[in-house]
Amino acid sequence: MNLRRPPEASQYSVRRRRPGTRKRLALVLVVLAVAALGLIARAIDLQVVHQAFLQQQGDARFLREVEIPVSRGAIYDRNGVPLAVSTPMLSLWANPDELLQHADRIPELAQALGVNAVDLSRKLEQRNGREFVYLRRLMPPEAAKAVLALDIPGVNAQREYKRYYPDGAAMAHVLGFTNIDDHGQEGLELAYDGWLAGKPGLKRVIRDRMGHVVENVEQIRAPVPGHDLTLSIDSRIQYLAYQALSDAIIKRSAASGSMVIMDPRNGEILAMVNVPSYNPNDLDSSTSAQRRNRAVTDVTEPGSTMKPFTITTALESGKWTPTTMLDTSPGTFTIDGHLVRDDRNNGRIDVSHVITYSSNVGASKISLTLTAQQMDKVLHQFGFGASTGSGFPGEVGGYIPPPRSWGDFVKATISFGYGLNVTALQLAQAYSAIADGGVRHTPTFVKGDDNPGVRVESPEIAGEVMAMLRTVVGPPPATAPQAAIPDYSVAGKTGTAHLAIAGGYAHDRYAALFCGIVPASDPRLVGVVIVRDAGGRGGEYFGGLVSAPVFREVMTGALRLLDIPPDNVQQWYAGGPVKPAVAPPPQPASAGAVATAGARTAQGGTP
Repeated sequence: MNLRRPPEASQYSVRRRRPGTRKRLALVLVVLAVAALGLIARAIDLQVVHQAFLQQQGDARFLREVEIPVSRGAIYDRNGVPLAVSTPMLSLWANPDELLQHADRIPELAQALGVNAVDLSRKLEQRNGREFVYLRRLMPPEAAKAVLALDIPGVNAQREYKRYYPDGAAMAHVLGFTNIDDHGQEGLELAYDGWLAGKPGLKRVIRDRMGHVVENVEQIRAPVPGHDLTLSIDSRIQYLAYQALSDAIIKRSAASGSMVIMDPRNGEILAMVNVPSYNPNDLDSSTSAQRRNRAVTDVTEPGSTMKPFTITTALESGKWTPTTMLDTSPGTFTIDGHLVRDDRNNGRIDVSHVITYSSNVGASKISLTLTAQQMDKVLHQFGFGASTGSGFPGEVGGYIPPPRSWGDFVKATISFGYGLNVTALQLAQAYSAIADGGVRHTPTFVKGDDNPGVRVESPEIAGEVMAMLRTVVGPPPATAPQAAIPDYSVAGKTGTAHLAIAGGYAHDRYAALFCGIVPASDPRLVGVVIVRDAGGRGGEYFGGLVSAPVFREVMTGALRLLDIPPDNVQQWYAGGPVKPAVAPPPQPASAGAVATAGARTAQGGTP
């Protein structure tokens, strides 16, 4: 049987299928064309129209700008000994979201960090949604790496720097300290923070969704390390001063003390110490009172250490010479109903011996021949009543009452150091001006500062006052035999002042002062010692007994360290060095003499 389909039927079926195929093909082509156009339009929209927005959104999720930490500049003493250095440390941080996803590891992490696991979990939950939270700052690298070795998800480390002070408490008040971010907070760390801190660099990185850096893209800003700073401080002398002052404070049961040592030729500060002090490497164990640099922030009435400036005014007036005689008998003097008293009847003495014997009566009688404006002018010339310009943070300017308020009694009390207040640094600057022949230098903590100084007194008058100060450090009845240094000539002045309290003066609390210059023939060092609120056992609260020995001990070592040659060796030819004699303690100004001055001092702040 022939089953082949007729030709007509086969041709008919082919003709029937061709129109439908073409339509479907055309439809497919149209759909593909529309899809292609849609893709092209979308691509144009993404790549051209919204490119900036989309790029910004992508960068916000994955591109980050990260600081490149830099080391803070080191601080050195004048001989290149490091006083403050920054050491690299590691700070641990975490991505709270990632770490909370592995909450079972939190107790392990807490134990490694030495914290409470519940507190750590609470801290992470409070910051959930953030990418960064510190776990612990400034860890020693070994300890931080031990925590990282646990391989806890979300825990990372970054490099930071921590400040370290090798000399601890001895240098604390000069240097100050930095905070956890390595920025200066007090002292020279604060004063020179812009110089020491440097500028962190900045780089752009790509982070994944868990906060991990997967690629460094580019460096935006190069890091600039901090600059080093070389101070005028001599760490050897600084340590000597700190030890001697600490011993004196303990021995005298005193509340506090300060010592400043300057080079009178250029104003460089070689040492500045305070007791009590603190350890800047362990700030948590210190108090604000311990951290105060009392040499520049605390004022006190200077007592008889002001008499050289009263005599300077007298010599400058032309009414007095070093040999002009005056009568101090009978050792007392009444002014406006108030009694001024010497410790003994010195009788008829010349102006030089007013300094030698520290005569309150003599200074008072001289002041009555001067005007308030004359005395005020000289005090300001030597730097009292204003900041010294050292640039030390928190320095105060002290207080001198306005001359228009001075009556005869106020002039008298100011002449022997009551009714005004000063800082230890101001005294060091003023005595340095006498030592340098009448040239006052701005105190500086930086070695090699250009500091020519300004003339405030004639060389002749400064020399005459200097000669008077040399007589103070001699055998009794001079007031400072305990400041004598074998083989060196010493000039100086003692001072003892009642401490001001609310409503007047404390009758059993004193500030003991000594200001000294050595060698007196060619001054190289000026030292000021203030011991506040000495215990007063057996009457030993006077400047000549409390502060002068501290000066002698420190300067004996400093002269040797600086290799300053002796200028008074003739005593050896007389059979050996002469031991300093002990003078009977002089009496400070009477309570009646300082009663009015107490009210004046209260206007300028409480010492």
